[in-house]
Amino acid sequence: MAAPTAATLVERLRGLHLRMVDAVLAGDGLERVAELAAEAAGGTVAIVVPRLGAAHVAPPGSPLAERLPELRRYVGDCVADRLAHPPRGLAIEIPIASGDEMVGCVLMLEGASAPSDEAAEYLHLAAVASLTEVAVEEARDEVEQNLRGSFLEDLRAGTVVAPEELVRRAARLGCDLGRGAVALCAELHTDRPRHVVATIGEDVPGALAQHMESLGGAGSPGGRVYALLPALDGPDPAEATLAAAGRLAARLQRHGTVGLSSFYSDPGELGRAVQEAELVLDVLTVSGEPIAEDINQGTYRLLFRVLASHPEEVRSFYEDTVAPVVRYDDQYRTDLVGTLEAYLAANCHMSATAAAIHAHRHTVAYRLERVRDLTGLDPMQSEDRERLGLGLKAYRIIAPRLPR
Repeated sequence: MAAPTAATLVERLRGLHLRMVDAVLAGDGLERVAELAAEAAGGTVAIVVPRLGAAHVAPPGSPLAERLPELRRYVGDCVADRLAHPPRGLAIEIPIASGDEMVGCVLMLEGASAPSDEAAEYLHLAAVASLTEVAVEEARDEVEQNLRGSFLEDLRAGTVVAPEELVRRAARLGCDLGRGAVALCAELHTDRPRHVVATIGEDVPGALAQHMESLGGAGSPGGRVYALLPALDGPDPAEATLAAAGRLAARLQRHGTVGLSSFYSDPGELGRAVQEAELVLDVLTVSGEPIAEDINQGTYRLLFRVLASHPEEVRSFYEDTVAPVVRYDDQYRTDLVGTLEAYLAANCHMSATAAAIHAHRHTVAYRLERVRDLTGLDPMQSEDRERLGLGLKAYRIIAPRLPR
């Protein structure tokens, strides 16, 4: 066959370019771009873009598709600027680059015959189309992130949204909240928030998660991640979802501090779920007390739920029980609160309490009398003791918000 004239080649390139861009804009993706490039070049073409997690070999059914893992590793090393060994049979390599940043490669592997003189031109077009796909995907991801952020921010702010509308908005983001959810709030100590968000999606399918950089505390370089973990299938969705949330929280501990809400079956109350997760996180982050192992117990959970919906009730109970003791400790640098906690933890055994706080039994007795005088509640009486114990729990969960 005679070599195409310059004018013919230009027309062919223009037509191929339009077909590739149309494939991208129509949503056919890089798989179709690779097919068009392979058809035009008359060989096997691979397009690998690690940022998108995309790797395609064309034509379909090519035996060289088995080498896709090898090609992924090679391009991954090139993108990361690591030492890379070209794969066997590599005939043409065209980088996919945005400015000075390489994001992937279009590769042509040798077949039965050498590539044509125009093959590199066709692969250049595939690289341009691939860069268009990267831009489209990043724009789509940015829009989706903005929608997720807006949705979760509305819940945080307590914006009144009808439950039906809330469920519809979540469904458009791929999250089914119709049967309820558990909220998660994590204060990150890592600079890999995308990894945290991806981990949440892997562990709980359908979860809605978003990184909010501006909400991190002074000691939180990674900001915060908020998530809603939708109800899982099973005879007891609440139990199954809470169990999955607990496993996820344990996995995320190496990236930061994680607060979980209880399970809310009513979508209309998910704003409270987010607030509850924030409260738990505040306690774990600021309190400094060894309550992390107990914070998921029933009494604490009940208090967190009440605090999220009726904070004045928890504050009032605190004021009616241990608040005078807390203020006395602050004023006189005593430790009546610690003594009371040790006494309750020791099942009201005076000698065991004395040993735990390294004090004499008479000192323990004197401090418990001071507690009684300040609160009007006697630690020696079972009913008063229960109120004091609950008051201590209330204190622990609102302590981060008390004036210092």
